[in-house]
Amino acid sequence: MDFDMLGLKPRLIAALDEMGIKDPTPIQKQAIPPALEGRDVMGLAQTGTGKTAAFGLPLIQHLLEDSQRPAPRTARALILAPTRELVNQIAESLDGYIKGSHLKVARVVGGVGINPQIKRMERGVDLLVATPGRLIDLLDRGAVNLGESHFLVLDEADQMLDMGFIHALRQIAPKLPKERQTLLFSATMPKDMEALAATYLDRPVRVQVSTSGQTADKIEQSIHFIAKAEKPGLLIDLLRAHPDEAALVFARTKHGSDRLAKQLTSAGVEAVAIHGNRSQGQRTRALEAFTDGTAPVLVATDVAARGLDIPVVKHVYNYELPNVPETYVHRIGRTARAGREGAAITLCAPDEMAELKDIERVIKSQIPVVSGRRWTLAQEEAKPKQQRGGGGRRGGGQGRGAPKVANAGANPGRRRGARRSA
Repeated sequence: MDFDMLGLKPRLIAALDEMGIKDPTPIQKQAIPPALEGRDVMGLAQTGTGKTAAFGLPLIQHLLEDSQRPAPRTARALILAPTRELVNQIAESLDGYIKGSHLKVARVVGGVGINPQIKRMERGVDLLVATPGRLIDLLDRGAVNLGESHFLVLDEADQMLDMGFIHALRQIAPKLPKERQTLLFSATMPKDMEALAATYLDRPVRVQVSTSGQTADKIEQSIHFIAKAEKPGLLIDLLRAHPDEAALVFARTKHGSDRLAKQLTSAGVEAVAIHGNRSQGQRTRALEAFTDGTAPVLVATDVAARGLDIPVVKHVYNYELPNVPETYVHRIGRTARAGREGAAITLCAPDEMAELKDIERVIKSQIPVVSGRRWTLAQEEAKPKQQRGGGGRRGGGQGRGAPKVANAGANPGRRRGARRSA
């Protein structure tokens, strides 16, 4: 199926062709036709499957078919996303799709000066891409009027729920017209999502190209069971085994991300950190250093990394396991983008076994073990609290007869007999 068979206009197909986009992805094939018909759509698909085009192209076609221009301080279409990086990536894609047309795109995010954004909105825009918090700031100042926004997109809606943006959404939605088209896209479908869809979508068409918790086929997953104090040394060994390949390392906290990036750099592995406490300029410089290879390792928190689309990422390291199991799917989805292959390596300490069990329940499989033995909750609970996750020679996860961690570093994504986890 080609894009013209989906009902897109020749000028949009020409823009896609110029961007090197020839064939629609599964989510685009399913979502674009009902969106062009004006139906509300709830789309579920893995990260990296082309969701931006799935909602962006129908929006643009609707706006091109209606020749009206935006009134001052209004936006004809509103796209909400949870992070600055995702907003920027969506806006950049939209800029490519509308090239040569009269349509205008604006982005509104925190971490930068608000006055230029207020100025940008004075003449009105066709497509406004925003993070919820900064949009509310502009609404409170009277700098934005959503009364003409007849199209609403909620991208990465599950992450907006996780980050507490549901309260912001409740403030924003009543300011849009009741008669509107709403498109909701997500990589996972937690229970709260059904309630969200019932509240903001009208008889939506549900399109799904992956089951909730399904990981990309070309991601080779593996896990090391290791004591918490031993994690930095193992991570350094694993990174040194692939010096020329971009790696994304996930830590739980902002402070932890900074500390780990410094540890890696001190060990001769150039790394930069990105998290919510960094200014937009700092985040941009860190991403530039990562993408140009100056710092081949990016240490990130889940919030900061959500929406990153960096095709060069070959390895994703779960240095610390996430508290929300669906987040694991998002994390490892940062590799194996656009049909490429990638590896996801997890480092699990004794006190993280509960999180691991939740993750494996969500992905419906056990992650293949490279080194150590699976910790048990009984073993962890039997330890004195001050020892849990503590030092030792690779911890109780190594055990007699288990493969040595030092030898595993040469090939972290594979072992003899390990199966690929889908």
